[in-house]
Amino acid sequence: MVAVSEPFTLARQRPESRRPSTTLLRKLMTSLWPRIEPLLAQVQKPARYIGCEDGAQVPAHAPGKVAWLLVYPDAYEVGLPNQGLQILYEILNERGDALAERSYAPWVDMERLMRHRGIPLFSVDAHRPASDFDVLGFGISAELVYTNVLNCIDLAGVPVRAAERGPEHPLVVAGGHCAFNPEPLADFVDAFVIGDGEEVVGDMTEVIRGWKASGRTAGSREAVLRELAQVTGVYVPSLYDVEYDGPFLRAVVPRYADVPEVVEKRTIADLADWPYPKRQLVPLTEVVHDRLNVEIFRGCTRGCRFCQAGMITRPVRERPADQVRTMVTDGLRRTGYDEVSLTSLSSADFSGIDGVVAGIINEPANCGQVSLSLPSLRVDAFTVGIATEIQKVRRTGLTFAPEAGTWRLRQVINKLIREEDLYGAVESAYSQGWRRVKLYFMTGLPTETDEDTLGIARLARRCVEIGRRHTRGASVTASVGGFVPKPHTPFQWFGQNGVPELLRKVNLLRNDLRRERAVQLRWHDPKATLAEGIASRGDRRIGAVIEEVWRRGGTFQEWTEHFDLSLWEDAMASRGLSVEWYVTRHRRDDEVLPWDHVRAGLHRDFLWQDWQDALREHGIPDCRWTPCYDCGVCTGYGIEHVVASPTPPAGGSQGTGQDLSRGDAVPVALLPVGGRA
Repeated sequence: MVAVSEPFTLARQRPESRRPSTTLLRKLMTSLWPRIEPLLAQVQKPARYIGCEDGAQVPAHAPGKVAWLLVYPDAYEVGLPNQGLQILYEILNERGDALAERSYAPWVDMERLMRHRGIPLFSVDAHRPASDFDVLGFGISAELVYTNVLNCIDLAGVPVRAAERGPEHPLVVAGGHCAFNPEPLADFVDAFVIGDGEEVVGDMTEVIRGWKASGRTAGSREAVLRELAQVTGVYVPSLYDVEYDGPFLRAVVPRYADVPEVVEKRTIADLADWPYPKRQLVPLTEVVHDRLNVEIFRGCTRGCRFCQAGMITRPVRERPADQVRTMVTDGLRRTGYDEVSLTSLSSADFSGIDGVVAGIINEPANCGQVSLSLPSLRVDAFTVGIATEIQKVRRTGLTFAPEAGTWRLRQVINKLIREEDLYGAVESAYSQGWRRVKLYFMTGLPTETDEDTLGIARLARRCVEIGRRHTRGASVTASVGGFVPKPHTPFQWFGQNGVPELLRKVNLLRNDLRRERAVQLRWHDPKATLAEGIASRGDRRIGAVIEEVWRRGGTFQEWTEHFDLSLWEDAMASRGLSVEWYVTRHRRDDEVLPWDHVRAGLHRDFLWQDWQDALREHGIPDCRWTPCYDCGVCTGYGIEHVVASPTPPAGGSQGTGQDLSRGDAVPVALLPVGGRA
């Protein structure tokens, strides 16, 4: 928990009359650098706040431009590599009517100093105060940063609750995967972006530019929000009333006839049209994922029932292979990195991945010095050929995700990886010189038994045995995370395991692996899993809980050293809300869910049927290579899967009937809809 010092408390509760006016701030603090620089010697990592990265921009503010402050509500080293923020940063700065700068959540030491000295949230690009911007745009990819969002809004000098803001305050916008259940933050965010952001930020800019040109007169704030609500992919929670029936949600109803009843997600049809980031930021200090990152495709149709990202980002849209190679070559030349990561939800599924990997590794311009990593590796798509190529320069880490310890449970979650698939991938890795392999699992999955849990230990031991055929030092790290059922997935009706049950399962594994020195077991704190369940599965009433946790000093809740479950439990109790009711109970088929008015493209009856199939232990294969299951995405949005392949995938076109030998993107023909194969 964050220690709340007296200056921290006083600054947060300071009366409005003691705050400098927005006009005065604009005059006195166009750049806050003279006030920020003296603080840097007093904080742990001053490089978090100085900017100056290669690729950074210092755009010129002007009355005719809409100024966006893009905020990642976590520490700089976590937020800097975020591709979503970097993409929007470039797109907005390319527009003639917009500009964008960046900000990150100040660490607790810097926050104390800022509040004590009266320094507001600032951009790292030009160190401008947040009051210089028209929009505060938050990218939210994890629920436990919600308290950081409130903290950043407050540090910006903006009322935390949207209802208390006037026309002089910037609009607060949020997007990212967490926006697919916007209700827990509905009282604090003016507008949510649902889905892909590349196009929608331009549409929003045009609306906000008109509002800015009008002078932001009294009453104009609701008017601009009404206009933003007409933009596809934008949800404005203040324009909706929430109705309850006892503890149950009855409906989320628009207050006006021109406000949509259901908000449809925004989808980019062709990834080739958006080759961003073109100038990836290169930090001056160490950050996570400190390498060149190139997104090779978006979406996933493997159909893993636990995976929210795979469900909400459908359909699959692959970047043309030639464009991938160009982005890698240009990016390496500009940044000076010697490692590149090809990012997606399942990188080895990219069409012709073997050729792309070989081309990058063997590119003469790279002088044989560039290493490559493929995050989110599918073990059934990992080959000796890929292993051979990516270890030529440097053996980057290999992490496979079987997710469950038995084939039975993998059919339940639709992670259709057989043990021979895993063992084959591990054999390929160890045979090419790797000494350590990481395996990722979840516990607390639907229908999980102790036999399934102990299956994790059995798989880890077997992988060590395979490794020892090739090296005496073979080892395995098995990481276990507690499962949280997420919105818009077939498991959204499942009640997750509580803390005692998750702890029991972790201890079951610890005892079983106690004498196995070659297997290192790691696990996620079950208490944090419970808090994540509160934040991710809540309705609008959870907003008051988040606010209370924040007011009691609960920032950086995703960081072990600051997390405190008692803050969440006490806040729930003080509001008369039951943790069990929100987190661990099963939902009914006819129950209105808090996110039902936000549409990710998936039919609700498809998700319910998939949930029933899970309970029957029935898996379904990837729909890219089988008849359509009519999930609703492709038919609803008129966008088919797009596969970009320079060479035919192994085994031909895998039943698509398409010629995949061309270098450009080709749509995979959808077979007649109407149910499962």
